[in-house]
Amino acid sequence: MAGKACHVFRSTTRLGLTLALGSIMNVSRLIDLEEATKYKVHLASWNGESHPLDVFVRDKEEWTLWNSWRSSKDDFNRDFIFSLVEFYPDPGTWLFGGVYRVLSRGNINNSHSYTVALTEQGEDLIGRLKVRFSRSGRAKAIRLENYVKDFIVDEVFKSSYTGQVFPGYENVTLDFRDLEHIILTNKPDWRGALLNVKGIYVIFDKSNGMKYVGSAYGVTGVWARWSTYINTGHGFNDELTKIIESHGIEYARENFRISLLEYRPARTDDQIIIERENYWKIALMSRLPYGYNRN
Repeated sequence: MAGKACHVFRSTTRLGLTLALGSIMNVSRLIDLEEATKYKVHLASWNGESHPLDVFVRDKEEWTLWNSWRSSKDDFNRDFIFSLVEFYPDPGTWLFGGVYRVLSRGNINNSHSYTVALTEQGEDLIGRLKVRFSRSGRAKAIRLENYVKDFIVDEVFKSSYTGQVFPGYENVTLDFRDLEHIILTNKPDWRGALLNVKGIYVIFDKSNGMKYVGSAYGVTGVWARWSTYINTGHGFNDELTKIIESHGIEYARENFRISLLEYRPARTDDQIIIERENYWKIALMSRLPYGYNRN
Protein backbone atom coordinates (compact mmCIF):
# COMPACT_ATOMS: atom_id res chain seq x y z
CA MET A 1 0.00 0.00 0.00
CA ALA A 2 2.97 2.33 0.52
CA GLY A 3 3.49 2.46 -3.24
CA LYS A 4 -0.08 3.66 -3.69
CA ALA A 5 0.56 6.37 -1.10
CA CYS A 6 3.53 7.61 -3.09
CA HIS A 7 1.43 7.72 -6.26
CA VAL A 8 -1.27 9.78 -4.55
CA PHE A 9 1.31 12.21 -3.22
CA ARG A 10 3.09 12.77 -6.52
CA SER A 11 -0.10 13.38 -8.47
CA THR A 12 -1.21 15.85 -5.80
CA THR A 13 1.99 17.90 -5.84
CA ARG A 14 1.83 18.25 -9.62
CA LEU A 15 -1.48 20.03 -9.08
CA GLY A 16 0.17 22.40 -6.61
CA LEU A 17 -1.91 21.11 -3.70
CA THR A 18 -0.90 20.05 -0.20
CA LEU A 19 -1.46 16.65 1.35
CA ALA A 20 -1.93 16.15 5.07
CA LEU A 21 -0.03 13.31 6.72
CA GLY A 22 -3.36 11.88 7.82
CA SER A 23 -4.16 11.19 4.17
CA ILE A 24 -0.96 9.17 3.77
CA MET A 25 -1.83 7.28 6.94
CA ASN A 26 -5.30 6.47 5.63
CA VAL A 27 -4.02 5.26 2.27
CA SER A 28 -0.91 3.38 3.41
CA ARG A 29 -2.35 2.12 6.71
CA LEU A 30 0.70 3.56 8.40
CA ILE A 31 -1.39 3.79 11.55
CA ASP A 32 -5.09 3.72 12.36
CA LEU A 33 -5.94 7.32 13.23
CA GLU A 34 -8.71 6.09 15.51
CA GLU A 35 -5.90 4.74 17.71
CA ALA A 36 -3.79 7.91 17.58
CA THR A 37 -4.03 8.27 21.37
CA LYS A 38 -1.71 5.26 21.66
CA TYR A 39 1.13 7.19 20.01
CA LYS A 40 3.59 9.85 21.03
CA VAL A 41 5.51 11.62 18.27
CA HIS A 42 9.28 11.73 18.77
CA LEU A 43 10.68 14.93 17.21
CA ALA A 44 14.35 13.94 17.22
CA SER A 45 16.64 16.94 16.81
CA TRP A 46 20.17 18.17 17.51
CA ASN A 47 21.22 17.18 21.04
CA GLY A 48 24.29 19.38 21.29
CA GLU A 49 26.59 16.68 19.90
CA SER A 50 24.94 14.95 16.94
CA HIS A 51 22.24 15.47 14.36
CA PRO A 52 19.82 12.53 14.51
CA LEU A 53 19.65 12.54 10.70
CA ASP A 54 23.36 11.70 10.56
CA VAL A 55 22.83 8.98 13.17
CA PHE A 56 19.86 7.55 11.24
CA VAL A 57 21.96 7.32 8.08
CA ARG A 58 25.11 5.79 9.51
CA ASP A 59 23.88 3.36 12.17
CA LYS A 60 20.33 2.07 12.61
CA GLU A 61 21.18 0.47 15.98
CA GLU A 62 22.39 3.83 17.25
CA TRP A 63 19.20 5.39 15.90
CA THR A 64 17.15 2.88 17.89
CA LEU A 65 18.99 4.03 21.01
CA TRP A 66 17.77 7.58 20.33
CA ASN A 67 14.24 6.22 20.55
CA SER A 68 14.90 4.18 23.67
CA TRP A 69 16.30 7.03 25.78
CA ARG A 70 14.05 7.81 28.72
CA SER A 71 14.30 11.05 30.64
CA SER A 72 12.92 11.57 34.12
CA LYS A 73 9.78 13.00 32.46
CA ASP A 74 8.90 9.64 30.87
CA ASP A 75 8.18 11.46 27.58
CA PHE A 76 7.10 8.37 25.69
CA ASN A 77 4.48 7.12 28.11
CA ARG A 78 2.28 5.47 25.50
CA ASP A 79 2.36 2.15 23.68
CA PHE A 80 3.99 3.47 20.51
CA ILE A 81 6.57 6.03 19.38
CA PHE A 82 5.97 7.64 15.98
CA SER A 83 9.50 8.70 15.19
CA LEU A 84 10.48 11.72 13.09
CA VAL A 85 14.03 12.89 12.34
CA GLU A 86 14.84 16.56 11.93
CA PHE A 87 15.89 16.92 8.28
CA TYR A 88 18.37 19.74 8.78
CA PRO A 89 19.31 20.21 5.08
CA ASP A 90 15.75 21.51 4.64
CA PRO A 91 14.69 23.46 7.77
CA GLY A 92 11.17 22.83 8.99
CA THR A 93 10.97 19.30 7.61
CA TRP A 94 11.17 15.85 9.24
CA LEU A 95 11.99 12.38 7.93
CA PHE A 96 9.94 9.38 9.04
CA GLY A 97 12.16 7.15 11.18
CA GLY A 98 9.76 4.30 11.97
CA VAL A 99 7.17 3.30 14.52
CA TYR A 100 8.48 1.72 17.72
CA ARG A 101 6.53 -0.28 20.26
CA VAL A 102 7.47 0.44 23.87
CA LEU A 103 7.93 -2.95 25.50
CA SER A 104 8.98 -1.74 28.93
CA ARG A 105 9.76 1.54 30.69
CA GLY A 106 12.33 0.56 33.29
CA ASN A 107 11.66 1.75 36.81
CA ILE A 108 12.18 4.71 39.10
CA ASN A 109 15.70 3.62 40.03
CA ASN A 110 16.75 3.05 36.41
CA SER A 111 14.97 5.63 34.31
CA HIS A 112 17.41 6.08 31.46
CA SER A 113 16.02 3.70 28.86
CA TYR A 114 12.95 2.09 27.43
CA THR A 115 12.95 -1.29 25.76
CA VAL A 116 11.64 -0.67 22.25
CA ALA A 117 11.14 -2.69 19.09
CA LEU A 118 10.71 -1.41 15.55
CA THR A 119 7.32 -2.45 14.18
CA GLU A 120 6.33 -3.21 10.59
CA GLN A 121 4.06 -0.16 10.47
CA GLY A 122 4.99 2.01 7.52
CA GLU A 123 8.26 0.13 7.04
CA ASP A 124 8.25 0.91 3.31
CA LEU A 125 8.17 4.63 4.13
CA ILE A 126 11.04 4.67 6.64
CA GLY A 127 13.67 7.10 5.39
CA ARG A 128 11.43 8.04 2.45
CA LEU A 129 8.50 10.02 3.82
CA LYS A 130 9.39 13.65 4.56
CA VAL A 131 6.87 15.95 6.21
CA ARG A 132 6.75 19.65 6.94
CA PHE A 133 5.94 20.71 10.48
CA SER A 134 6.67 23.80 12.60
CA ARG A 135 6.93 22.77 16.22
CA SER A 136 6.48 25.10 19.16
CA GLY A 137 9.67 25.58 21.14
CA ARG A 138 11.96 22.58 21.61
CA ALA A 139 9.37 19.94 22.43
CA LYS A 140 10.60 16.45 21.54
CA ALA A 141 7.51 14.43 22.51
CA ILE A 142 3.98 15.43 21.49
CA ARG A 143 0.62 13.70 21.33
CA LEU A 144 -0.08 12.50 17.82
CA GLU A 145 -3.82 13.18 17.90
CA ASN A 146 -3.23 16.86 18.66
CA TYR A 147 -0.89 17.53 15.75
CA VAL A 148 -1.52 15.02 12.96
CA LYS A 149 -3.51 17.63 11.03
CA ASP A 150 -0.49 19.96 11.13
CA PHE A 151 1.92 17.53 9.44
CA ILE A 152 2.02 18.17 5.70
CA VAL A 153 3.66 15.71 3.32
CA ASP A 154 6.62 17.43 1.70
CA GLU A 155 8.18 14.65 -0.34
CA VAL A 156 8.40 10.87 -0.72
CA PHE A 157 11.84 9.76 -1.84
CA LYS A 158 12.17 6.89 -4.32
CA SER A 159 14.44 5.08 -1.87
CA SER A 160 15.49 5.50 1.75
CA TYR A 161 17.57 8.61 2.40
CA THR A 162 21.26 7.67 2.58
CA GLY A 163 22.90 10.94 3.58
CA GLN A 164 23.42 14.53 2.66
CA VAL A 165 24.00 15.34 -0.98
CA PHE A 166 27.28 16.93 -1.96
CA PRO A 167 26.79 20.57 -0.88
CA GLY A 168 29.32 22.21 -3.20
CA TYR A 169 33.06 22.62 -2.68
CA GLU A 170 32.66 25.79 -0.64
CA ASN A 171 30.43 24.04 1.92
CA VAL A 172 32.28 20.82 2.70
CA THR A 173 32.62 20.47 6.47
CA LEU A 174 31.65 17.31 8.32
CA ASP A 175 32.49 15.09 11.25
CA PHE A 176 34.76 12.09 10.79
CA ARG A 177 31.85 9.68 11.35
CA ASP A 178 29.87 11.27 8.56
CA LEU A 179 32.84 11.28 6.19
CA GLU A 180 33.37 7.64 7.10
CA HIS A 181 29.83 6.81 6.04
CA ILE A 182 30.24 8.71 2.77
CA ILE A 183 33.52 6.98 1.93
CA LEU A 184 32.47 3.48 2.95
CA THR A 185 29.16 3.68 1.06
CA ASN A 186 30.98 5.20 -1.92
CA LYS A 187 28.36 7.92 -2.33
CA PRO A 188 28.52 8.74 -6.04
CA ASP A 189 27.92 12.51 -5.83
CA TRP A 190 30.66 12.99 -3.23
CA ARG A 191 33.06 10.60 -4.97
CA GLY A 192 32.49 12.22 -8.34
CA ALA A 193 33.12 15.69 -6.92
CA LEU A 194 36.24 14.86 -4.89
CA LEU A 195 37.91 12.18 -6.97
CA ASN A 196 39.68 14.35 -9.51
CA VAL A 197 40.39 17.58 -7.64
CA LYS A 198 43.40 18.65 -5.62
CA GLY A 199 42.89 20.63 -2.46
CA ILE A 200 43.79 21.84 1.00
CA TYR A 201 41.84 20.75 4.06
CA VAL A 202 41.90 21.19 7.83
CA ILE A 203 41.15 18.62 10.51
CA PHE A 204 39.84 20.07 13.78
CA ASP A 205 40.20 18.16 17.02
CA LYS A 206 37.07 19.12 18.92
CA SER A 207 38.46 17.88 22.22
CA ASN A 208 41.22 20.50 22.42
CA GLY A 209 40.90 22.94 19.50
CA MET A 210 44.08 21.73 17.81
CA LYS A 211 44.22 21.72 14.01
CA TYR A 212 46.00 19.86 11.25
CA VAL A 213 46.27 21.34 7.74
CA GLY A 214 46.87 18.89 4.92
CA SER A 215 46.67 18.72 1.15
CA ALA A 216 45.97 16.36 -1.72
CA TYR A 217 48.15 16.76 -4.82
CA GLY A 218 50.15 14.67 -7.26
CA VAL A 219 48.08 11.77 -8.59
CA THR A 220 46.03 11.64 -5.37
CA GLY A 221 42.71 13.46 -5.41
CA VAL A 222 40.88 14.63 -2.29
CA TRP A 223 38.67 11.52 -2.29
CA ALA A 224 41.65 9.16 -2.19
CA ARG A 225 43.46 11.23 0.42
CA TRP A 226 40.44 11.36 2.71
CA SER A 227 39.88 7.63 2.20
CA THR A 228 43.29 7.11 3.80
CA TYR A 229 42.08 8.91 6.93
CA ILE A 230 39.00 6.72 7.07
CA ASN A 231 41.10 3.57 6.78
CA THR A 232 43.70 4.61 9.35
CA GLY A 233 42.25 7.43 11.45
CA HIS A 234 45.46 9.43 11.00
CA GLY A 235 46.42 9.49 7.30
CA PHE A 236 50.03 8.68 8.34
CA ASN A 237 50.57 12.17 9.74
CA ASP A 238 53.07 11.95 12.60
CA GLU A 239 51.19 13.76 15.37
CA LEU A 240 47.82 12.30 14.43
CA THR A 241 49.39 8.84 14.25
CA LYS A 242 50.54 9.18 17.86
CA ILE A 243 47.00 9.95 18.97
CA ILE A 244 45.34 7.11 17.07
CA GLU A 245 47.96 4.56 18.09
CA SER A 246 47.36 5.58 21.69
CA HIS A 247 43.57 5.88 21.70
CA GLY A 248 42.37 3.97 18.64
CA ILE A 249 40.35 5.11 15.63
CA GLU A 250 37.36 5.76 17.88
CA TYR A 251 39.16 8.94 18.95
CA ALA A 252 38.93 10.22 15.37
CA ARG A 253 35.26 9.27 15.19
CA GLU A 254 34.49 11.15 18.36
CA ASN A 255 36.67 14.23 17.91
CA PHE A 256 37.79 14.92 14.33
CA ARG A 257 35.97 17.26 11.97
CA ILE A 258 37.30 17.86 8.46
CA SER A 259 36.71 20.87 6.23
CA LEU A 260 37.79 21.58 2.67
CA LEU A 261 39.57 24.94 2.60
CA GLU A 262 40.40 25.17 -1.11
CA TYR A 263 40.12 23.02 -4.20
CA ARG A 264 41.81 23.14 -7.59
CA PRO A 265 41.44 21.22 -10.87
CA ALA A 266 43.58 18.08 -11.19
CA ARG A 267 45.82 19.79 -13.75
CA THR A 268 46.93 22.44 -11.22
CA ASP A 269 50.69 22.47 -10.63
CA ASP A 270 51.55 20.74 -7.35
CA GLN A 271 53.71 23.66 -6.23
CA ILE A 272 50.64 25.91 -6.13
CA ILE A 273 48.90 23.44 -3.80
CA ILE A 274 51.97 23.24 -1.56
CA GLU A 275 52.20 27.04 -1.35
CA ARG A 276 48.51 27.35 -0.46
CA GLU A 277 48.87 24.63 2.16
CA ASN A 278 51.72 26.58 3.74
CA TYR A 279 49.58 29.74 3.73
CA TRP A 280 46.79 27.99 5.64
CA LYS A 281 49.24 26.56 8.16
CA ILE A 282 50.32 30.12 8.91
CA ALA A 283 46.79 31.56 8.86
CA LEU A 284 45.36 28.90 11.17
CA MET A 285 48.51 28.55 13.30
CA SER A 286 48.36 24.80 12.85
CA ARG A 287 52.05 24.12 13.47
CA LEU A 288 53.33 22.85 16.80
CA PRO A 289 52.79 23.80 19.58
CA TYR A 290 49.44 25.30 18.55
CA GLY A 291 48.44 22.56 16.13
CA TYR A 292 49.39 19.12 14.85
CA ASN A 293 51.56 20.15 11.87
CA ARG A 294 55.29 19.60 12.35
CA ASN A 295 56.49 21.55 9.31
